Amino acid sequence: MTTVDRMRSAQEILAEANVIAVVGASRDPFKPAHTVPLQMLRHGWRIIPVNPFVDEVFGVKTVPTLADIGEPVDLVDVFRPARDAVEVVRQAIAIKAPAVWLQSGIVSAEARRLAEEAGIDYVEDRCLAVERAVGSLTRLA
Repeated sequence: MTTVDRMRSAQEILAEANVIAVVGASRDPFKPAHTVPLQMLRHGWRIIPVNPFVDEVFGVKTVPTLADIGEPVDLVDVFRPARDAVEVVRQAIAIKAPAVWLQSGIVSAEARRLAEEAGIDYVEDRCLAVERAVGSLTRLA
């Protein structure tokens, strides 16, 4: 947890993030797993797509797993089914990510419990792009 007495809000997590690992990033331009991280990239966040099945997404080289990133990330954004969320949270804890964000429609009580026990910030069933727009957040100079 980044503060002693409370978890950060979704807006705080996003405002304080610079590097976002996107688990399940897609090459399909019609899927949210492509359009959402692309929007974040266009607004100045550094995106690391995590997908073991493709070499690149929106012109950015992918890594097969979170463990393959090899540098700190500020946020792990998840575009995987809820049944995969627990394993992704375990991987996020292993790389010492300070926050995990499950996209709209993805909810996991077990993933939430793991994140809370590890003291990392956790958001579920919310869209990064919507939160970015609502907060008028950008990383561009």
